[in-house]
Amino acid sequence: MTKEEIEQLLQKIEDLKVQKLQDVEDIRVKLLGKKGEITKMFEEFRSVLPEQKKEFGQKLNLLKTKAAEKIEALRENFENGQIAGCSKFDFTKPGDKFELGTRHPISLAREEILNIFGKFGYAVAEGPEIEDDWHVFTALNFPPDHPARDMQDTFFINPDSNDPILLRTHTSSVQVRTMERMPLPIRVVCPGRVFRNEAISARAHCIFHQVEGLYIDKHVSFADLKQAILLFVREMFGPDTQIRMRPSYFPFTEPSTEVDISCNICGGKGCNICKGTGWLEIMGAGMVDPNVLEASHIDSTKYTGFAFGMGIERIAMLKWQVNDLRHYFENDVRFLREFQSVI
Repeated sequence: MTKEEIEQLLQKIEDLKVQKLQDVEDIRVKLLGKKGEITKMFEEFRSVLPEQKKEFGQKLNLLKTKAAEKIEALRENFENGQIAGCSKFDFTKPGDKFELGTRHPISLAREEILNIFGKFGYAVAEGPEIEDDWHVFTALNFPPDHPARDMQDTFFINPDSNDPILLRTHTSSVQVRTMERMPLPIRVVCPGRVFRNEAISARAHCIFHQVEGLYIDKHVSFADLKQAILLFVREMFGPDTQIRMRPSYFPFTEPSTEVDISCNICGGKGCNICKGTGWLEIMGAGMVDPNVLEASHIDSTKYTGFAFGMGIERIAMLKWQVNDLRHYFENDVRFLREFQSVI
């Protein structure tokens, strides 16, 4: 036995850590039991030289006292539930109930729309939200003085540049990118978030979501467009849904049309939702303008196509009778809980 051995054991006792109550008892036996380390040191003390007995005796008594205090402290900590892994908590007690979350209604509507067109053979195409003027306006046949280029409608990032960068105002920019890179024929739907500089109200928002569709091939006609829309709305709103097409104008389609569906609330009889008309507007559509095809290096003498676009918020509002567009962006859990039972 040496002084160094006593000091090392004293340091070891001070650093002791245990994980369970049985460990405390094991340590007591290891140190202070009949064959314990400290007990053996006291036995060896008998052979210490007389002139060293006082010094060794003091160190051994201190060692034994520290060991006893440490063991008692560890035992008390377990009794008070302070040791890591030790707790008086009843682990057989049933756990707390966690409420199930729900997917956002916009995500639900988006997925349903894409699934419907997926069954019709449409692939999904996506593109950047920060775009250049070419893909958002010029390639889509917007003239230089078109009102949509005005700062009142579009969020421009560098409006003074010769090639302005902006937040896309529609997902038609994805259609342009698709026409530039994909081989013909093309049949895609383009979902995404878009931005317009508009006042926020129950019927409008500066951020919203769109799904646009594009089909280009030889001999594509307006009749194909009508049939595609009819199939979609009957899948989305029910088999008895009817459509109505009204002449309209879009720079990138000719002819162009606004598409209405028979009100799914009153069955076309007239109510406050459809303002007594029996019809609800859901999208714009039309045959792709030849200038748009040529801008993407597609021969408009051989190929034709149709395009359509709808707001996902609008579809969700009609499907679930939501009367305020702002609900989609406020993250009110009371509103979101209403969709827990939806697909």
